[in-house]
Amino acid sequence: MTARLLQHTTPVTADLLRGAPELEQTPSGVRVHRLPAWARTQAADPQLAMAESQPSGVRLAFTTAATSIELRALATRFGFRGAPARPLGVFDLVVDGRPAGHGSLAAATVVTIDMATGAREVEQGGVDGVRFDELPDGEKSVELWLPHNETVELVELRTDAPVRPSPERRPVWLHHGSSISQGSNAVRPTGTWPAVAAALGGVDLVNLGFGGSALLDPFTARVMRDTSADLISLKIGINIVNADLMRLRAFGPAVHGFLDTVRDGHPDTPLLVVSPILCPIHEDTPGPGAFDTAALAEGQLRFRATGDPAERAAGKLTLTVIREHLARIVAERAGDDPNLHHLDGRALYGPADADELPLPDRLHPDDATHRRIGERFAALAFAEAAPLAPPRS
Repeated sequence: MTARLLQHTTPVTADLLRGAPELEQTPSGVRVHRLPAWARTQAADPQLAMAESQPSGVRLAFTTAATSIELRALATRFGFRGAPARPLGVFDLVVDGRPAGHGSLAAATVVTIDMATGAREVEQGGVDGVRFDELPDGEKSVELWLPHNETVELVELRTDAPVRPSPERRPVWLHHGSSISQGSNAVRPTGTWPAVAAALGGVDLVNLGFGGSALLDPFTARVMRDTSADLISLKIGINIVNADLMRLRAFGPAVHGFLDTVRDGHPDTPLLVVSPILCPIHEDTPGPGAFDTAALAEGQLRFRATGDPAERAAGKLTLTVIREHLARIVAERAGDDPNLHHLDGRALYGPADADELPLPDRLHPDDATHRRIGERFAALAFAEAAPLAPPRS
């Protein structure tokens, strides 16, 4: 079949994007950011900078009669020296709500990080394209989901018919969490558990899930305060433990402060606090978490907990402790805040699930488990009369 001529070129602008709080102009095009510049400046953390620039949950949304579409972009991929290579980032095409194809950029800039020193080696790549042909004839609603695990600079959209920003508007679900919420170990961006849940719940996702960086940062709370949303959820705990960030004395006030700030902008919005899913290495063993060097020597990526369970008496945090205190804090606040709710993360992934679908690296769910978590979240949070039941028109 002869490839269709892509005679229409459209620059990528904010009105074509969903789930992207900020765009940075670059020499090539625009880079998506999930935190605004002022927040990135306050953190000045390479881990967060990497995670927030990976556009988990971000998608182009437009209507068109085009049967051929190509997105031109420049990808940046991150890897760790000595660890297995990460899979390529995937672009997912959804047409009229149904999967219609996926692809990856062949070329990319590759950043290799030395885990011992933090030094980075950069191999520069160039602009490439991901193309989809033989789409259905006629006007249709298109979503092109960007990779959840690699940074992309968006250059232009090429099509064989004009495109228009999608007029469809659904209730906005604003979510914050860790690398599990960002989608670590999911194969495709529509397969991360928040994307699965959003599709089932009929909501528009804004995903502030940041690998290694769900740390009750005040700037993240302020971003959530200032972001328009109909429904909000916070998944708190695993990064607090595996970063060994704080002790119990600091944890409670930090949770209260985060909730206070979010409530400053969303006083009555339904808000669901979700405790950690089951993670056996950290259930009763504090952090910090670390790479399992013995596994790395065998070419496998796994994590381990390095703390001492006896240190819990001195206030070191474990997932068991965090779940107990999150449930208490929400119960105490709910007396004055009837739109505040709590969900035990083990209802999404618990002991029986760990027996059937163990975490492959001992920290992150695999692709099948992401789907299970997303389906359960949709049933527990978005169903009629559930805490985040979307407003019905």
